[in-house]
Amino acid sequence: MTTKTTTDSSPTAEATETPAPAPHTGLVAVLGRPHAATPEELGGKAARLDELTAAGLPVPPAFCLTTALFDVFLRESGLAAEIRAAEARGASALTVRESVLARDIPEPVARTILAAYEDLGRPRVAVRSSAPREDSAERSFAGQHDTVLDVSGDAALLDAVRVCWASLWSDRASAYRAGDGPAGSIAVVVQEMVPADVSGVLFTVDPVGGRPNRLVVEACCGLGEGLVSGRVSSDFFVVDDRTLDVVEERVRYKVTKCAPLAPGRIGMTKVDAADRDAPCLTRDQLAALARIALEIRDAGGAEQDIEWAMHDGTLYLLQARPITTRPRPETSDGARSPYLPGLLERQPDAVRHGTLWSRMDIGEIFVGLMSPLGLSFARHYQDHVHGDCAAALGVRDTGDVGLHMGFFQGHVYLNISYTAYLLGQALPTRDQRHFTRRFVSEEVDLATYENPFGTFPGGLEDLLSTTHWLRATAGEMLVMKDRARDMAESRLYEFDRARRLDLTRMGRRELHAELGRYLDYFHDAHVGYMPYYINAFGFYGILTELCAKWLGAAGDNLQNRIKTDMSSLRTVASAQEIWSVAQAAKARPRVMEIIEAAPLEEVADRLRADPDGEAFWQSQMEPFLRANGTRGRQEMELTHQRWIDDPSYVFQMIRRYAADGFTADDIMGRSRARQEGDVRAVLKKLPLPRRTTIEGVISMYALCSELREVTRMSMITSIWLVRNVVYEVGRRLVEEGVLHSLDEVAFLDFADVRRWLAGGLPAREAFPRAAIEERRRVHEYHNRLPEPPLTFVGEHDGTRAVRPVKDGARLDGLGSSPGRIVGRARIVEDLVWQADEFQAGEILVTRHTDASWTPLFAIAGGVVTDIGSMLSHSSIVSREFNVPSVVNTKYATQVINTGDMVMVDGDTGVVEVVEG
Repeated sequence: MTTKTTTDSSPTAEATETPAPAPHTGLVAVLGRPHAATPEELGGKAARLDELTAAGLPVPPAFCLTTALFDVFLRESGLAAEIRAAEARGASALTVRESVLARDIPEPVARTILAAYEDLGRPRVAVRSSAPREDSAERSFAGQHDTVLDVSGDAALLDAVRVCWASLWSDRASAYRAGDGPAGSIAVVVQEMVPADVSGVLFTVDPVGGRPNRLVVEACCGLGEGLVSGRVSSDFFVVDDRTLDVVEERVRYKVTKCAPLAPGRIGMTKVDAADRDAPCLTRDQLAALARIALEIRDAGGAEQDIEWAMHDGTLYLLQARPITTRPRPETSDGARSPYLPGLLERQPDAVRHGTLWSRMDIGEIFVGLMSPLGLSFARHYQDHVHGDCAAALGVRDTGDVGLHMGFFQGHVYLNISYTAYLLGQALPTRDQRHFTRRFVSEEVDLATYENPFGTFPGGLEDLLSTTHWLRATAGEMLVMKDRARDMAESRLYEFDRARRLDLTRMGRRELHAELGRYLDYFHDAHVGYMPYYINAFGFYGILTELCAKWLGAAGDNLQNRIKTDMSSLRTVASAQEIWSVAQAAKARPRVMEIIEAAPLEEVADRLRADPDGEAFWQSQMEPFLRANGTRGRQEMELTHQRWIDDPSYVFQMIRRYAADGFTADDIMGRSRARQEGDVRAVLKKLPLPRRTTIEGVISMYALCSELREVTRMSMITSIWLVRNVVYEVGRRLVEEGVLHSLDEVAFLDFADVRRWLAGGLPAREAFPRAAIEERRRVHEYHNRLPEPPLTFVGEHDGTRAVRPVKDGARLDGLGSSPGRIVGRARIVEDLVWQADEFQAGEILVTRHTDASWTPLFAIAGGVVTDIGSMLSHSSIVSREFNVPSVVNTKYATQVINTGDMVMVDGDTGVVEVVEG
């Protein structure tokens, strides 16, 4: 559904003269009242609403401008003959649509529309298209025609009606009905606007799993458009249709909602703090909604997809349509194993049931649920890049790349068993336990685990592999600094070049060549980065073992108290650079006024339109974005915008740093306040050879960490480059009507994007609508399931919810940054929208973090995450800022509430809600 908004505007003569009688009154049907219009003349949506209203169900008052009135409009405006001629000569649908939009509505037709609006009481209304074949049992046409929300005033109403009429020739509607003949006709529903407090959808059958006797409800705060577009979080409920009991529930933390921001303007705003972690619907409201849904299903004789809204506790039905797609079996999207179908069947039972899977520490870029596009891009990485990354580590035999990774419930897992088997060719990981234990959370007991792949072949193979690894490692030590410098320089070159290009002006062949260039760079950046990542990982592991072996109790957590070179870590330095930008903004009152007063999404444009703002942009923002702009959440996920695409989060942090008056020492000084003297005192107790060994390992860990951060920017920039091309493809698909909006890029397959750019296949064949909808359904199903474990062996039943004890006051996790602190908790679900709420010294509680969260760590008193490990982003950056941190608590975001007084012990891994 395309949603537009319009502002209140009225003709100057409006309501000043007694209007003449409407000449076409018989062509307008008041829904729920007797009228002469046939269901075909009402269109699918209006016909269903007419039935529901007549049945006494709670539908907002509405009238329908029938297809017959639309035909009169075409005839009296002269468009009918013009459209016939255009279609005869093969003119595009866009040409016809623009002709309709440009034509004034003839006065008799306009008078008829406004008379019906007057009879309705002239409220704010939603104007919705209703095509004859829409919402039918054969084809839904959902989202193909336009809707205009929150319309008020005569002129605005006429504009909205014309938009809906013209959408009969929208590209997406034309593509959807391809092969079905001429466009036909269209009706329009004008319905009283419901300023929804809560809204959502209800399916009278499980739309993905197909489970019997299950009503599935999704509910969000505000208007349902936020849910349809996927821009807001929603609660999920399953109701038994026999007892009306709630049998499943998943209440999510809800930060944003879609709502009227001003008369005629719909947009995103924040959910009130008190409503964020509360269920959208009560049990009684769910039962009432379920009863109505069953009544609609029984009357319609088919399973239903129902849109509803609630305002001031009153329930309203906005739409009901038959479900036109068959639910897929619950287990058909990958059973219980991350092995891909086809590959799974070829594995011996010992491998199928004994493989160790983990999503800990896999580059900080695969964290969390990924979209279908993100997963397919991860498959590209696996098939075309990951094997060469292994080779860059000195692994002679890189094995079967299909076994390196797996995919489970929308998450990417590393096959630890197979990787450990292959890394047995390298001396440091000859003993697989050195690698395996770094990727295992406490869900897995390594004491009973055996690698089903066994150990890498010995004998001559072992000798060849060891020789190869030694030669490769020696070469790496010689070139590692030079390669990092070259990667940093090439990153800036590719970044600057990309910003100069206009992808919209490229033909398909040129765009294909550009994507090929970016994928080559993506390959080289990841292969170049991998040795730094793994070597830092390896030296950290060696340091941990040496501290435990040689220092005993005195060495507990010592590796987490050793300072690396903060100024050299790009991820951490980004916080200091934002602070510097904030100071520059404070020195320019006009600039700070714009940053603080403008809506976040408008700050950049307003700065660029202001002389002082433009000077600030060029001197401060451009250098900052050139250095940091390709950062973003969940970096391998192509659907997420980077800071360069949307700097809202940067402006949030500028506001935060400027308002709190932080100094540079506040941002960076805590890292220098480490107890370095204590560390040195402990090391001095060691014999010189051991002390020298540990200091050497510390030095190598620091060097690899520094180079890892430098080259990491090349890696994430390469992903941003690929994203640019994918979204240019998406823009073209929206223009051609293949996608309803750019939001649907998330449901493309990356391999299809490459094939379409490479060949001459028409877009509708390359991106079939059925496949897009299937991926959407599976993604929504994954989103409803509980978070799968960080690690597990063999298979996992992802449908089994693991619920924490709600009144539990203590959580045991992994202490990843030492120290103990007590402070107020702040749950952060959406980084961009909540950065301005976070107060200095609060305990940051979230599911997981990545590099884009770093500026928030600089002002946090402590950090607590649901998932993570000793080398996850949360842990590393917490240690650099000397912030106590506990990760892998599993349930912190569900048990802790914003405002709770929380004790965080980064040494013992305990998080406790305390009184205070």
